[in-house]
Amino acid sequence: MHKLALLGLFAALQLGAADPRIGSWTLISAQSSLDPPNKLSITSLHGTVHVVMSGDTHLDFAAKLDGHEASVQGIPAFNQIELRRIDKHQVEIKEKKDGAVVVTIHDKLSNDGKELTSRTSQKGRDDRLTVWTRTGGKKSANDPFAGEWTQDPSKTRLRQGMALKIEPAGKDGVHFSGDFSYSAHFDGKEYDLKNSTNDTVTLQLVDSHTVDSIYRRGDQVTQTDRWVVSADGAEMTLTTTGTLETGQRVKETMTFRKR
Repeated sequence: MHKLALLGLFAALQLGAADPRIGSWTLISAQSSLDPPNKLSITSLHGTVHVVMSGDTHLDFAAKLDGHEASVQGIPAFNQIELRRIDKHQVEIKEKKDGAVVVTIHDKLSNDGKELTSRTSQKGRDDRLTVWTRTGGKKSANDPFAGEWTQDPSKTRLRQGMALKIEPAGKDGVHFSGDFSYSAHFDGKEYDLKNSTNDTVTLQLVDSHTVDSIYRRGDQVTQTDRWVVSADGAEMTLTTTGTLETGQRVKETMTFRKR
């Protein structure tokens, strides 16, 4: 009986307490890892570029850097590719489906040739930045992009940036807007996610400064987040552990500052 009373009190506190994350936040630091990492291999021979990508995206195609379409097989998202060299350190890539552009990628190489930044543009979505670090492979005098590259998740997060807005929603509810969005309550129930690879989120109020978010894909828990707001309410730290649809394991610690 005493245990039931405590559970009832806990539920009442969960329903009545405010989410300490409420406000607008900007990312100021990120430590991220992905296991196994995303890899990119670029080889160049006789004017033809061969690109292989593994990790959360799998690609394997070859094309010339002449701005003309080349057919691509076995990739559902697109069946034509167009590569165009802008200058020594920049390349534009257009992925097409039956002649229509679906994705445009702008690759820019750093002056020292050790870092590659990709900006991906797609209709109806915000541009996405990905930062790659050279990790090996044979360099080519004719193609400075050639080599083996590994994504740097920490630099990718920081360069991309992240803004969060968390607002009260109705009675005891909260609306979260960031890379994905949801509206939820602290009642132990699962709530649907929008624009996420996960399906649902469950919120738990640990204490007046701490929130746990538990994400599921189907019936499986795929990600857990712990949000801790500083005593003065000026900063918030997010610690994430999870598994992507590809089976890759992700760990992140990100710090946000209140705007």
